[in-house]
Amino acid sequence: MKLGLHIADFTWPDGSAGIGSRLADIVTAADEAGFERISVMDHLWQIFGNPEAEMLEAYTALGFIAAHTKRAKLLTLVTGVTYRDPGLLAKAVTTLDVLSGGRAMLGIGAAWNEDESRGLGLFFPPTAERFERLEETLQICLQMFHGDERPFVGKHYKLGRLLNQPLPLSKPHPPILIGGGGEKKTLRFVAKYADSCNLFDSPEIGRKLDVLREHCTNEGRDYDAIEKTATLALDPGAKGEKVDELIANATRLAGLGFTVFHGMVAGVCDLNKIEILRTEVMPAIEAL
Repeated sequence: MKLGLHIADFTWPDGSAGIGSRLADIVTAADEAGFERISVMDHLWQIFGNPEAEMLEAYTALGFIAAHTKRAKLLTLVTGVTYRDPGLLAKAVTTLDVLSGGRAMLGIGAAWNEDESRGLGLFFPPTAERFERLEETLQICLQMFHGDERPFVGKHYKLGRLLNQPLPLSKPHPPILIGGGGEKKTLRFVAKYADSCNLFDSPEIGRKLDVLREHCTNEGRDYDAIEKTATLALDPGAKGEKVDELIANATRLAGLGFTVFHGMVAGVCDLNKIEILRTEVMPAIEAL
C-alpha cells in the first residue's frame, strides 16, 4: 500500500497571512517523506465544522503545491463536475500535468454541496442531471487528453473544437479517479472510464467493491486494473500513540484490495506528525 496526504483544513497558526508558507512547508515535508500523492478538496467553503473557516480554491492551490514538490502526484478529492465547464477543467488538469512534470491526476465526482453552490452562484442542477454531466465531462476530458479535436455534441455540452495544446505529459493520460460509492452510476462510471476509485471507509466498503466488480464484468473491464483508494483519518497522535491503530486499519483495507490511503492528518501543520508517519507508519504500510 501507499500513503497519500489529503489536506482539507487551512485554519493554521498565523492566520491567512501564514497559509502560503505553512502549506509550502507541509507539502515539501510530505514530498520528501515519500508520500505517493498530495490532494486537496475542491470546495470553496469549509465543509468540516465552520463553513466560514479558511478554504483555498483547489487548482490554484495545486499549482502552488506543484512548485514546492518534485515527485508526489497531485489531485483533487474530488472536483465537483458542475464547478467548471469540462473544456476548462481538462485544460486546468493538463496545465497542472505539464507544469508538474507529469504528476497530475483528475479526481472528479458528481458534486453535492448545494449550499456552497447556491451561495456563490454556481450551477447546481438536480442529481440525475449532474450524473449525466459527469459522464459527458469524462468523455470530453478523455478526448482532450488524447488530442482529439473533433466536436463534441452531448445532451448538456456542445463543444466546437476540443483543442488542447500542449497535451498532457502523463501517458496515456492523467489518471482519472472517480470519488463516491453510488452503486448504480458512480461505480459504473469507474468501471467504464476511470483508472482509480476512492471510497470512504465504512461498514459497506467491502460490498461497494463487490458492486464495482459486477460493473467491471458488465463493461468488459479488468477489475484488478482499477486502483482502489480510501479516504480516512491518518492521525498518528502527537507522540505516535496511534500508530498501531493506523497500521491495523491499513492491514484490514489492504486485505480488501485497497492500495492507497488518502490520509487526512489532524493538525497537519505539526510537521512532527509527518515525520512520525514517515518513520513509523509508512514502512509498515508499504510492506503490506
